[in-house]
Amino acid sequence: MNADGAPRPVIDAHHHVWDLSVRAQPWLDQDGLGALRRNFTMADLEPEAAAAGVTATVVVQTVTEPDETPDLLALAAGHHLVAGVIGWVDLASPGVADAISALRDRPGGHYLAGIRHPVLVEGDAGWLARPEVLRGLAAVAEAGLAYDVVCTPPQLPAAVTAAAALPQLTLVLDHLGNPEGDDPEGGPWADAVRALAALPNTVCKLSGVLSEAFLVRGAAAADPGRGALDPLVRRYFDTSLRAFGPHRLMYGSDWPPCTLTSSYADVLTAARMLTRGLSAAEQAAVFGATARRVYGLGRTGSI
Repeated sequence: MNADGAPRPVIDAHHHVWDLSVRAQPWLDQDGLGALRRNFTMADLEPEAAAAGVTATVVVQTVTEPDETPDLLALAAGHHLVAGVIGWVDLASPGVADAISALRDRPGGHYLAGIRHPVLVEGDAGWLARPEVLRGLAAVAEAGLAYDVVCTPPQLPAAVTAAAALPQLTLVLDHLGNPEGDDPEGGPWADAVRALAALPNTVCKLSGVLSEAFLVRGAAAADPGRGALDPLVRRYFDTSLRAFGPHRLMYGSDWPPCTLTSSYADVLTAARMLTRGLSAAEQAAVFGATARRVYGLGRTGSI
């Protein structure tokens, strides 16, 4: 809250958009994702963001195709809400630096804040530690961009290797590292999260798991005191908070995938409930300052 009791403005550091008439989203063919097989645009998100007090967002890639990122950059250039873009380049290609330079030369290129490759789709748990990938990540760092890591817990050790090998690169762990089913305190996920957090060039995104946070829904958005949080989600968050600290956490909605189980407002309410015990300065970091710093959002002049 601000000094006058009003909610602080929020940066949503992780959401997506897609238009299926422009570009297929093959990942939507998975079971259980039928409700997402339609277009989701900024026109859909904008009223929900306004109602939630979200004043800026970071839009994140969804497919490994070179033509998506230019579209996202153009979107950022034409929409007041989008303050940054996490795009995609082929990290294993020797031409990573040229690809990034070409993106920056496009309309909206100054909104490029980071790169992401969905390691989730890679069969090799050590993909991030491959020499050619490390070379590509070094080019990302040289360009002054962050790298978003979306992976499964067995792939986290390779992320630790990459972060240790490239101290000049900031790695952002999406969705708390997707810990579903893992021991939140003493298992492989928790051990890998602690190892990653021990490196100063890493931060963590409070996203993804939030859509599963509520045991009791509905009333929670209007009155957070009446909502109950899943104790497992709470323990995942507590482990991440202890590892990274509040100034290396950032909030993201993961909209529209979050809508499979929660509303946009409920996801933000869950994040506020989880962080209720933090100081005002620490909450300000989670809900805006960390994203602004890590992604360099102020350089666009949009926030």
